[in-house]
Amino acid sequence: MTNFTFDLKIVTENITILDEVLTLTNQRAIFWESQNTLILSDIHIGKTAHFRKHGIPMPDGILQKDLKRLEQLILHFRVKKLLIVGDLFHAETNSDMVTFKSWLAQFQGLKLVLVKGNHDRLSKRKRLMDDLNIKVVKELVVSPFTFVHDNLERNYESFMISGHTHPGILIKGKGKQKLKLPCYQITSKQLILPAFSLFTGLNTRANPDESVCYAFTDSTIFKFK
Repeated sequence: MTNFTFDLKIVTENITILDEVLTLTNQRAIFWESQNTLILSDIHIGKTAHFRKHGIPMPDGILQKDLKRLEQLILHFRVKKLLIVGDLFHAETNSDMVTFKSWLAQFQGLKLVLVKGNHDRLSKRKRLMDDLNIKVVKELVVSPFTFVHDNLERNYESFMISGHTHPGILIKGKGKQKLKLPCYQITSKQLILPAFSLFTGLNTRANPDESVCYAFTDSTIFKFK
């Protein structure tokens, strides 16, 4: 694994949902202090190696930068559990999984829980999941929240936290100037996480009714309606 260093600024914004404080970060993850848990979605490990395997040149630093960001978040919040709300992996087993395994070895005692996503082909990765000691579930209920990967066509009584859609907002400036930013989408019934990986597109069209967005940059988080 290539050594990859950079200055990471972690900006936070606390919100309260059903009496639980969730700390949004500008690094595409949420810290849930009462559970000592870092929550994120859509890391898509293996995506860059998948493209390279099919002849599409990809820079080596993409996965390393994602993992370095994740490492610094884990250390910053001193978390004991990592809750991944789907799409930890992207495609078939490849060299990126080896990189991830090597990276993960530094965190002794860190618990990993994966809510199965549409890219997590677990039938082909059971040995890998067992080897990495990752607990895999279809959905997870930790009161007062239900964690699922994709909340489409689901009707839960509890508040849902999900990923999958890679939410973003489109800000229009003067003339033809446009800016796309990742965001958290929040309604009275759900919170949709941004994709954690920097190597993902932004969906600026899928916006739940009556949602509030918390968009962010490298240096700030702001509320956007």
